Amino acid sequence: QVQLAESGGGVVQAGDSLTLSCTLSGIVFTSFAMGWFRRAPSKEREFVAAISYSGGRTEYASSVKGRFIISRDNPKNTARLRMNSLSPEDTAVYYCAASGSSTDTVPTAPAAYESWGQGTQVTVSS
Repeated sequence: QVQLAESGGGVVQAGDSLTLSCTLSGIVFTSFAMGWFRRAPSKEREFVAAISYSGGRTEYASSVKGRFIISRDNPKNTARLRMNSLSPEDTAVYYCAASGSSTDTVPTAPAAYESWGQGTQVTVSS
């Protein structure tokens, strides 16, 4: 079983920055993308950012593009999400996910991700 664990969530003020980390352990696909999704109160889960296995391709939701940066460190099986200029609209539970792939793709659909973490709460006040 593949296990993912998020960390780095917390409470911040609008305009602040925060970095989330995700560590993947257990059986790992030969090639896998990693992504971040979030679920805000009273809303459905939505795509935030994703990165290909090689790290050469990234995708961002329009709402976070230019503010968030996704990165990964394959030897450590980790992914990070640097969030800048946070606003109350970014308040949500953030989930890390892994997607097995035979090609260096960057899926954005939740259905493409087989393994999910438990989530970490990010709260942005004011």
